[in-house]
Amino acid sequence: VQLQACGGGLVQAGGSLRLSCAASGRTLDTYVMAWFRQAPGKEREFVAGINWSGSSTYLIDSVKGRFSISRDNAKNMVHLQMNSLKPEDTAVYYCAARRTLGIRIFQHEYDYWGQGTQVTVSS
Repeated sequence: VQLQACGGGLVQAGGSLRLSCAASGRTLDTYVMAWFRQAPGKEREFVAGINWSGSSTYLIDSVKGRFSISRDNAKNMVHLQMNSLKPEDTAVYYCAARRTLGIRIFQHEYDYWGQGTQVTVSS
């Protein structure tokens, strides 16, 4: 599975971005998908995850109410809608895929990774 993330950019605080992750190589409809982010000087952290059908999602507290994760299995894509962005959301965002059931928050539990897309939020 190859994952390609896009949609990052520079936005002012309070603005919105929509990240997308496209998969190739095989279909994602049996995979758990997630977004992680890594800010400068910090460890990569889990942001949001979604189960194979899209019926279950999990987001970290700091983005709840502002971010949402969705998937389109027919198009083999996953999205992260980010609203009310804050400077502390600045990071490289990565999409990841997990072959086994259950949304997990640790990097080592994901099998495939995209290359990352930069999100910069100015104050």
